[in-house]
Amino acid sequence: MVEEALLVAVDFHAARGLAPQVTAVWPYDSYHDLRWLLVYHDSWFAFVVGLLVVTAVRGVLSAGLTALAWPAGTPRPAWGWLVRRNLEVAALATVVISPWAALSVAFSAVALSWYLFASLAPMVVLAPFLARAGVVAKWWRGLPKIELFGWSSLNFVVLTMAGALISSTPDGWTVGVAGVAGLANGLLWQRAVAVAARPGRRRLPQVPVAPIAIALTIAGAVFAQTLIGIAAGGKGMWRPPVLAERLPDRVPYAVIVLSGHDSRWDGDPPADPRVERFSYRGLDAQGRPLPYSPDATHQALDRSAALLADQVSALHKRTGRPIALIGQSEGSMVARTYLERLPPGPVTAVVMFSPLVQAGRTYYPPPGHEGWGVAAGWELRILLWLANLPRSVKDEPDEEFVRSVLANAPFYRNRILCPVGGVRMIAFLPTISAAEAPPGEYSRIPVFEAPAFHGGLLGQRTVEDRVVAFLAGEPVEQPRREYRLLQRLGAAWQAPPLLLTVNPLWSATREADPAQTGRVCEPR
Repeated sequence: MVEEALLVAVDFHAARGLAPQVTAVWPYDSYHDLRWLLVYHDSWFAFVVGLLVVTAVRGVLSAGLTALAWPAGTPRPAWGWLVRRNLEVAALATVVISPWAALSVAFSAVALSWYLFASLAPMVVLAPFLARAGVVAKWWRGLPKIELFGWSSLNFVVLTMAGALISSTPDGWTVGVAGVAGLANGLLWQRAVAVAARPGRRRLPQVPVAPIAIALTIAGAVFAQTLIGIAAGGKGMWRPPVLAERLPDRVPYAVIVLSGHDSRWDGDPPADPRVERFSYRGLDAQGRPLPYSPDATHQALDRSAALLADQVSALHKRTGRPIALIGQSEGSMVARTYLERLPPGPVTAVVMFSPLVQAGRTYYPPPGHEGWGVAAGWELRILLWLANLPRSVKDEPDEEFVRSVLANAPFYRNRILCPVGGVRMIAFLPTISAAEAPPGEYSRIPVFEAPAFHGGLLGQRTVEDRVVAFLAGEPVEQPRREYRLLQRLGAAWQAPPLLLTVNPLWSATREADPAQTGRVCEPR
């Protein structure tokens, strides 16, 4: 309730859903602490001091909660033992969970739901082990009781629902909702401690199951990069129907299709001469787009937008038609950057598939500099260095694409789905990735929402028909109720955004901050 009251007092709209985790059962409490710390430290000194403070506070608080929740009729360890043990668990949780908390910071930087889902899985797996660790001596041996899995999983559900309710409640009532969530946390502490403390038959009693689970969790933070991809779009050769089939005659545009991060193109031409692929390498001497490799997509968005301007001019000159842009993920960001930085010119229609909704919500400085999120940045560099060892195409947390998003975060956070004068626009949004967007307003252009993961819409026949209808001038819009519901359900698990006014790199901009207002496209 104290944290929620503070968030309401400073109008921190986007982070209100995190407050119920302050008194959650392990490891959700430590996950809460680490996300705040990894975002809100501006030097190594501040990070180290903050880490020591939150670890100590978490250990003592958890010892007190464990003592209060201890079941009647069962001998309770001495207070000193409980404090020492819970301080050890707090330190262990910091080591194990910190890589996943760093991934959540990366998720907020590039707004990819894959990161969010990946960072939650180890929390659910580790919860019954860490909940037992603060209660019994030989906690690392054997499997936790099935009831402990149940109570810790129920805490995940409670925290998710509490974050959704707080995000749906007016400011004046959210402190009360946080209080109810705290009551639920207390009951769950009581049940979890009772199950862990009472003697009973344990499966695999001689097997060090907990250390194995912890080792796999830490390793998973590295291999998650390969499994989920750091890419903001589909890898490899992307060939949706708009490239494989001729456009109907009722479409008046010439079309440029912009693929996503880590995509490639070998020069194979589209089926319709009115359609071109955008090349991240630019044009040849004859004004034709050049083939490109995945590395080319790692360049800064401003550089890609300048190349797009040249290709728009060349295609308009060749066809004499107005230009429509169809972008996927990073391609959508290139198209929107072009509209912001350069005159739209002959571009009069833009279709955005899986754009990065409110990207740039966190920050970390370049190597060799201190600033907000410095420790998170180095943690991501270590994780990605390990993940890149077997890979031919390296994804770097400091590649030009990512740094351009971080440097221009006020624009990408506030205006990516805002209208542009003289340009018809629509965003095709996958509902599963609604967790990318913090609760609140996210678009002021028409949206077509359909069940899919990030990057999974274009290529579906129904969606392709809607694209053609939009290009033919027909109204196309399909918002879905579950999108806003999924936004709210994801609120508890996002990293808190770094406020625009805090970071000197951003504070000079005139952009409003959706993290505080809950609205986008606010006047400059």
